[in-house]
Formats: sequence, structure tokens, C-alpha cells
Amino acid sequence: MDAQTYGGADEVDPADQWVVNPETGAYELRPDGPGASRPRSDADAVPAPAAPARVPRQRSRRHPPAPESTRGSGRRKPRQRKRAGRRKVLLWTGGVLSSALVGTSAYAYYWYDRLDGNISTVDIGDVGSDSVLADGPVNILVIGNDVRVGRGNEAYGNRDNVTGHADTTLLFHISGDRSNATVVSIPRDLMTMIPACETRKSDGSAQVIAGSKVPTRFNESFGVNGRDPGCTMRTVEGITDLEVDHFMMFDFNAVKTLSTAVGGVKVCLKAPIKDEDGGSELDLPAGESRIAGEDALSFLRNRHGLKNESDLDRIEMQQKFVASMMRQLKEDTLSSPMKMLDVAEAATKALTVDKGIGSAADLVTLAKELGRIDLKNITLMTLPVVDNPDEPKPVTVVPNPVEAPKLFSMLQNDVSFTAVKKEKEAAADKQAALLEGPRAEASEVRVDLSNGGAPGGSASAVLGWLQNAKGVTRSSNVGNAPEKVAATTLDYAPGQAAQARALADLMGLPASALRPGTKDAAGTEPMRLVLGADFKEAGTPVAPPKKVDVKQSRADQSVCGA
Repeated sequence: MDAQTYGGADEVDPADQWVVNPETGAYELRPDGPGASRPRSDADAVPAPAAPARVPRQRSRRHPPAPESTRGSGRRKPRQRKRAGRRKVLLWTGGVLSSALVGTSAYAYYWYDRLDGNISTVDIGDVGSDSVLADGPVNILVIGNDVRVGRGNEAYGNRDNVTGHADTTLLFHISGDRSNATVVSIPRDLMTMIPACETRKSDGSAQVIAGSKVPTRFNESFGVNGRDPGCTMRTVEGITDLEVDHFMMFDFNAVKTLSTAVGGVKVCLKAPIKDEDGGSELDLPAGESRIAGEDALSFLRNRHGLKNESDLDRIEMQQKFVASMMRQLKEDTLSSPMKMLDVAEAATKALTVDKGIGSAADLVTLAKELGRIDLKNITLMTLPVVDNPDEPKPVTVVPNPVEAPKLFSMLQNDVSFTAVKKEKEAAADKQAALLEGPRAEASEVRVDLSNGGAPGGSASAVLGWLQNAKGVTRSSNVGNAPEKVAATTLDYAPGQAAQARALADLMGLPASALRPGTKDAAGTEPMRLVLGADFKEAGTPVAPPKKVDVKQSRADQSVCGA
């Protein structure tokens, strides 16, 4: 559009010739402007474009009026006209881009603000982490609250329970290098000690809730005697000896809304399931089905038709559902912005989280990190358990005394259960070679011990164990190390390699603990062993186990169950 079309106005931006008619709300040509000689009808009016929303605290830009010297009614010279035309193009293009950027920013702000308003948070005091993703491994506890509040939920049990208990609980362990994750289901009927925990009242004051005096069902770690999700986090820390960084809690209604938001979740059954007396109307055929809403909740709650109709059987079906939802999110939802917004809206309304991840920005950061993990490197399993030996007819379970400690040790040492493990082992071949070669006799091993983060008294205990039980008589306790270390280390000279291998065998040291030097030592100079935070007690190997006997599945696998 050229200004000459409207009476040859020199240097007049066409946009300045249009004004809003207050009666019609439409843009019309200025009545006193060039080219306004003929009256305009309603048909000529141009609908007013919607003004882009402004981002709070963002100032609108004001453009100064054109200098008087550029205004006039005479025709421009051809050269001037060409240059002015370029300016118009730049002005129009810049205006469009500015509007687009402001509109996009406003839209993003609107959604972040809206999602922030959806999120419910709980102040859990000093447990957990203030950062979204701390350096190193991260542990997130996902708590399924069995509160029955909500339409249709009374069919699943006690409708008077308005607080709920820790029902379906998943410990989500994310590796330090973010290459893999392990999801461990904790049975609700696991018998364990529940520690005392500090909670926050509505007025912000602290209240300490007493712990259990005898082993109690795990599901009572939340909702009983005023226990909050922080109490469940502390209970899991006591069971696993892991630090739990954050929690996310969802209820029955969340299952319905989230499964609907993702467009339904695919499940596969070996045999049909029909809940005839369990309170729901679940009726699924053999093979693949897509379930959402009430059917999704019924599926997760159902025990009927399963192998033993037990909570452990139900957990296995829940893991398949979770894995399927992960696939749905990654393969379908993430590629659709509108679906992502639907899921974000549903998730933020449905979840309750700790203040460390209590904003939309925090949850987006967390989701991005998790989204980078390949599904084949996410392992799902159930905490290894055995029937409670204290019950004549067991209805509860306790941690498997052999396999559970192995699992906890692997998580504590950030060991992967997937193909990533093989890649890491290949990279560690050079380090592992340090353990290859001849061994010295125990009586020839010379070593000074110091405590660098192990439990108090560990150096003295190890010294007595080495000298009295293992024959390492040339060992000494030199007190505390100059600083604390996370992992146990053994420093030695090239000529002491045989001694180092012998000591590694006796103490169960991993190859990563061996730190060979380059300078030869004197004949009587001892090696230096620093007991780190990974050391538990004398006689317990420092090296984590390489496997655990527990049924496992991968998030990328679609397997029919039941």
C-alpha cells in the first residue's frame, strides 16, 4: 500500500490514517485524513484486530512522531520514494514481529501463571531438597493417595476417609548422569518402622508427629495421626537408606483426569477381566484395550481375576499401566502442543507436590530432564519382599533379607539395571584391570586407615577386624582424614599393587576405589585407605552388588499381563 493512493501524503504511515469508530468498534479511515473524501459505509469498515495481551511489567514501546521536516504534501523524488518504501517495509515487518513476540510471550506467561495457580504444595520442613534437580542422583517419591473423595469413588471403600493413606507408592530413582532411571513399587502392606516426623500446621508452626513403636503397615506413613507426605519420605529413607528429594501425590480423581488428558492408556491382557463383586464395573476383554477415566481407575484398583488376587499382583498391573502411559506421553503427547497443554492442565490440577518443585517452571524443568531418558533405560520393579514371619497366616510382608539390601545398595551406588550398565562397564574396563594380577599375602600388606565420612568408630573397627580376623597385622589407625569423601579410596605406589589387590579382595573394594600413584614408595611405607561415606561396617563389601534377583520390566516393553 502506498501513501499516494490516499492523496499523496508524504511520509505518512498508512496505519496512522485509520482510527477506531467508538460506535462500531471497527477501524475506519480518518475523517480528516488524506483520501477521506468519500463517506465509508459499514461494509467498508475493517474489523478491529484483537490487541495482543501485555506481559505484566513489560512496558509498551512508544514511537516518537516523525520530525516535522519529513512532513509535507509535495511529491517525493523517485530516489526518496524508493528509500521511503524500504523504510515502510522495515517498519511493517518490525511491527509484525514485535506483535508476534509480545503475543507469544504473553501466551506463555498466561499458561505459566494459570498452571502455577493449579498447583497444590505442602511444606514438608527440612526433609527433601530445595533444588529441582540437584547434582548427582535424584529420588522422587510418587504417592498414590487412596482418599475416596470425589464422584464415583465411594465404590472403592471407606467414603468417610477424607485424608487417605499411602496406597500405591513408587520410588523414582534418576541416575546422576540422567541416562537411566529405576522405578521401585513399595507395597502398601509392607511392615516397617515409621519415624517421628515434623509437620507444618496451617499457621506455619511446627508439630512433631510421634513415630510407631512397633512395625506398622507402610500405608500408615501418610494420613494417620496427621502425618503428611514428608513423613512418608522419611519412612522410605529409613527403609532404603536413600535421600528422597521430592514427592508428588495423586488421588483417584487424578488417575481419571490424567488418563483422559493423554487420550487413554493402552493396556494388554492375557485373559479378560470382569469385576463382578469388587465395586467397579470393570469389564475388559483379552488383548489390547485403551482405557481412561473410571475404567483406568478401576483397572489400577482391581485385584479380581489376577493370579493370587493380592496387592503384589495388582502392583504388577499398575507398573504396566505406568509404563504404557510413559510411552503414550513420549510417542504421542509430546509431539502435540495442544495435548501437552491439556496434560499440563490436568496434571497441575491433580498433583500435590513439595515446595521444591511447586511451580510450573520447576515441573517443566523436571519433565524435560525425564524426557531425555530413553524408555528402554527405565526399569520397573517391586521391592523384594517375603511373607511376614510374625504372622501365622501372613497378610503383610517384610523386605526380603537377602535381595532387598542388594537393591538398596545398587540404588545407593547409582548402578543401572539396563543396557546403560553394560556401556558403563565397558568404559570401566581400564579401571577394572587394576584388580588383575598377583596378590600379596595378608601378612605382607601394610596400610594406614583413616575415617573420611564412614560411621563413627569405623577405622578402629576395621583395624581390629583386619588384624584379628584377616591377618593384616601391619595395619594402623591414623584417625580422621583431612576431609570427608563420598567413596572409599586406596592410594598405593606402583610397587604395592599386589598388596592393594589383596586388601581389595579382603574388604570387597570396587576397582574404582583403587588409586595407583606414579612414585615408588619406600619398602616399609604403608598404603593409605580412607573409609568414605559408602562404607557401612567391617566385613560388608564396599563394592555394590551387580544384580538382584527380582522381576523387572522396561518402560519400552508392551507386555500382556494377568
